[in-house]
Amino acid sequence: MSNIYQKIRALSLQYEKDTAEFLAKMIRTPSFSGKEKEMVQVIKTEMEKVGFDEVRFDDLGSVIGRIGNGKRLIAFDAHIDTVYPGNLENWNFPPHAGNIQDGKVWGRGASDQLGGMAAMITAAKIIKELDLNNEFTVLFTGTVMEEDCDGIAWEHMILEDNIRPELVVSTEPTSLNIYRGHRGRMEMTIEVKGISCHGSAPERGVNAIYKMAKIALEVEKLNDRLAHDDFLGKGTITTSIFESGSPSQCAVADYAIIQLDRRLTWGETKESAVAELEDCCQRAGVSEAEVKVLSYKEAAWTGKVYPVQKYFPTWKLEENSSYLKEAISAYRETLEKEPKVDKWTFSTNCVFIMGKHPEIKCIGMGPGDEDQAHAPNEMTRISDLSAAAAFYAGLVAKLNGK
Repeated sequence: MSNIYQKIRALSLQYEKDTAEFLAKMIRTPSFSGKEKEMVQVIKTEMEKVGFDEVRFDDLGSVIGRIGNGKRLIAFDAHIDTVYPGNLENWNFPPHAGNIQDGKVWGRGASDQLGGMAAMITAAKIIKELDLNNEFTVLFTGTVMEEDCDGIAWEHMILEDNIRPELVVSTEPTSLNIYRGHRGRMEMTIEVKGISCHGSAPERGVNAIYKMAKIALEVEKLNDRLAHDDFLGKGTITTSIFESGSPSQCAVADYAIIQLDRRLTWGETKESAVAELEDCCQRAGVSEAEVKVLSYKEAAWTGKVYPVQKYFPTWKLEENSSYLKEAISAYRETLEKEPKVDKWTFSTNCVFIMGKHPEIKCIGMGPGDEDQAHAPNEMTRISDLSAAAAFYAGLVAKLNGK
């Protein structure tokens, strides 16, 4: 380990307690999708305390901190909304207590994804203290609404504010591994119509439920025919919601809708996924069924509505990418061990970053474990926080030729 990376690691350990305490403070600030107003203020205050060169909010409500003023642009990203706690009986402690105990920080958002935010801010402090950056403008983004619509905040930054980094590091939980991709996803529906009649004489009508049942069985069969990628794995589809309606309990159903969770592997697209479902309807003998891709139209905490289609493209960074090589080198020098290079099972903001804008490269490395996401008794190891902060600072040093 060269001297500069020793200093980075030493500072990350020196600031470990502060990082954990700031994570606990964020956990104590409930921040659900579209309701992040208090959280972004907490983060803005901390960024200003650390000495960021600029801190601002965009129109959608994400907090954007900047250090440096170089010609090249890179970014570190953490979404700052969380899911709700769910059934409180499954928790051993109040979900928003922000307890620090047994070498861990506990509470909703500890892993998904506030731990990454805390580590990012510590990394920025180290970068400034050791003067690690001169070539780059480095953005640290606390993005909103990811849990409801992954990537929407970055789609807004890219298209509305023309923020186009050459590299974005997602700090979603990776158990301190380096991730270079994940499957995409879509949210779709299939709708069929029927003709209602009195239930005592069903032959007079056309039952939409029976039509949809045939389609649902074809969707189940489709799951076995979907594409496979050696790195990302297989595409999948499942029916997540089945709804139907009729004029009364004593009537034939005149409509039925299913909602589908489609996970897209490499080479699968919105067009191919829609065509496959249309084929399922044909196979079921229901040619008039309508396949739709859903849209997201909820208001941000700022009041802004930014509609996007719920098509979240697949992405993967090439194995020979120079950014991946630099990340692996920075990891080795900073943490003195070999990283595991892998992929996420779930989806991240990278779907609307590299997935829709492949010229913007993404990698992932974050504190916490993926299986903690959305789970009761969520936690992150304090040692992960300092290691992640060291890696982020180390990567900036490496990209600056240190």
